[in-house]
Amino acid sequence: MIKALTIFSGNANRDLAKAVCNYVEVPLGRAEVTNFSDGEIYVEIGENVRGVNCFVIQPTCSPVNNNLMELLIMIDALKRASAGSIIAIVPYFGYARQDRKAKPRTPISAKLAADLLTAAGANRVLAVDLHAGQIQGFFNIPVDHIFAMPVLVDYLRGKFGPDSVVVSPDAGGVERARAYSKRLGNSIAIIDKRREKANVSEVMHIIGDVEGKDTVIVDDMIDTAGTLSNAARAVMAAGARSVSACATHGVLSGAAIQRLTDSPLSEVVVTDSIPLRDEAKNCKKIKQLSVARLLGEAIKRIHHGDSISSLFI
Repeated sequence: MIKALTIFSGNANRDLAKAVCNYVEVPLGRAEVTNFSDGEIYVEIGENVRGVNCFVIQPTCSPVNNNLMELLIMIDALKRASAGSIIAIVPYFGYARQDRKAKPRTPISAKLAADLLTAAGANRVLAVDLHAGQIQGFFNIPVDHIFAMPVLVDYLRGKFGPDSVVVSPDAGGVERARAYSKRLGNSIAIIDKRREKANVSEVMHIIGDVEGKDTVIVDDMIDTAGTLSNAARAVMAAGARSVSACATHGVLSGAAIQRLTDSPLSEVVVTDSIPLRDEAKNCKKIKQLSVARLLGEAIKRIHHGDSISSLFI
């Protein structure tokens, strides 16, 4: 007998959770997620979940610590309500950039976040475009790592043909750029940069031919947009006809919107793994695509015990 399925959501991205529920054709689970006057998070599950497969959709985006704590408390509440299984759907996994000790006496916060989710009672985690794939190994529970590439490629295919160029903003993103170029049937270029400190980058030079070409810079996330705006200027300085960008996660913190507005980028495509703040919604350069169908399909397959390998494009 197949267990019932319920999808819950914290406050981080309820619109995405509702869109996923529409695809899966189940109502959003009843859960009260509020705060006491001193800021403590309070969760009350409003329906019977005994023996039920419970999916909790909650990106740990800004405010990162609050959203992470909401997710942990929701998982604990479901565990104590005797849920059959608890699957944390984390479209954006916060702390993912702290995946190693880059300097002495620094934490590996991605591992700590993984341990917290496991200790809270999650039986499985599904994440979209982790900043570093090895984070899957930080968990001692199953992790499904899926990619938003099918959603982004479907949109880019109508705009970038064989004569265009996919650009990687750094050497670490070459594999991602190659995957996009393979599906779009075009060539790639790589930007060689030197990072002096966090959130500050200096573009050095471009490896590959972008002269007279329409280009698209691909990355997993856009945070302060410093790297992206510098990359766009370097690409245009190298003779490109136009430059656009796409990324799964539109973090867009700090002065990101102003940097994108002032940059030569003609369009910036992101997904709804993170909800856009009002300033970003009003930016004409930003186009948001939905990963609701992708997540909904993954949830269906996990629930029914089917393979989701075809989503690992």
